[in-house]
Amino acid sequence: MDRRSFVLGSAAAALATGTAPAQETYPSRPVTIISPFPPGGATEVVTRPLAATMEPILKQPLVIETKAGAAGQVGAQFAASAKPDGYTILSHITSISGFAEVDRLFGRAVKFTNADFIPIARVVADPCVLLVNDKQPYKTLKEFVDDVKKRPNELIFSSSGLYGALHIPTALFAKAAGDLKLRHLPTAGGGPALTALLGNNSQVLVSSISASNAQIKAGKAKPLAMFGGARSKALPDVPTMKELGYNVEYYLWVGFFAPKGTPDNVITTLRARRSGRPTPSGSRRQCARSARWRGSALANSNRRRVIEIAQRTRRGFSPPPARSAVGRGRGWGVERWKESLANATNACHARASFVVK
Repeated sequence: MDRRSFVLGSAAAALATGTAPAQETYPSRPVTIISPFPPGGATEVVTRPLAATMEPILKQPLVIETKAGAAGQVGAQFAASAKPDGYTILSHITSISGFAEVDRLFGRAVKFTNADFIPIARVVADPCVLLVNDKQPYKTLKEFVDDVKKRPNELIFSSSGLYGALHIPTALFAKAAGDLKLRHLPTAGGGPALTALLGNNSQVLVSSISASNAQIKAGKAKPLAMFGGARSKALPDVPTMKELGYNVEYYLWVGFFAPKGTPDNVITTLRARRSGRPTPSGSRRQCARSARWRGSALANSNRRRVIEIAQRTRRGFSPPPARSAVGRGRGWGVERWKESLANATNACHARASFVVK
């Protein structure tokens, strides 16, 4: 019998007896977690210890690979186009829900949408906090607001990138406080934005507690107000925006996502392993929750919010200085939006459209 006949005969025999090659047990090799921001931000602060916790459960290494840029779009696009086999997953934050809308607003081709991902789990939902550095005289939010109104376009706020997760709450607060005029210094992520604040390249930053708490405890950053619905246990003496009369609430969450097409058994395994053991402080309450998309009404609300902020960028904020210690200022290139977008929404209760519960 020649080799061809033997192979064909063996295949036919396997089909006849109902046997098939054994399916590979997942995971059988290291899993890569894409981090779309530089070190120091909420994504890495949360993801790195969680990966270390999951390694002995999955019995495979979890390798964190940083692919930063464009307020998190670079890493998200890389993960969206990765092979959907469970060996490349994405750790991302609130801003992933708005990238497609920003591309549409600027007339760019949409690189990916929420439909290109399968949510695995939300790890933590952190209320943001408005910070000033230790070189600023403000002891209360009122003192800060009053000074900004006296000196429009003089103070600089840093963020994780244009229309990113830290730009949006700053814009929402600025509007709620009477259209405060601040200058914007976009950076590559929450870590660089915090570095800019500490170096006084910016004077104001809205950050997650996870990323900034160490600097708050060290006295390098002063918290003036929380964006949560209630005071944080981590910062019990810091009032909320609503306590101070500003109808603003905003959370920065960190979640895990897989590329569209990832097999159901892989998603099930990752969700089960994710909730198999206690997670780092601050994320325990989220560990057993499964993933799903939020409803279309909330998605539309987030879309309108992004449109409104994009429209206000030109008239509500000035561009950053031409040069700074953290890099050259960036031009806006914002087109004049249609009048029909002028009153897109007045809502300040910001929540992401892409969440897992």
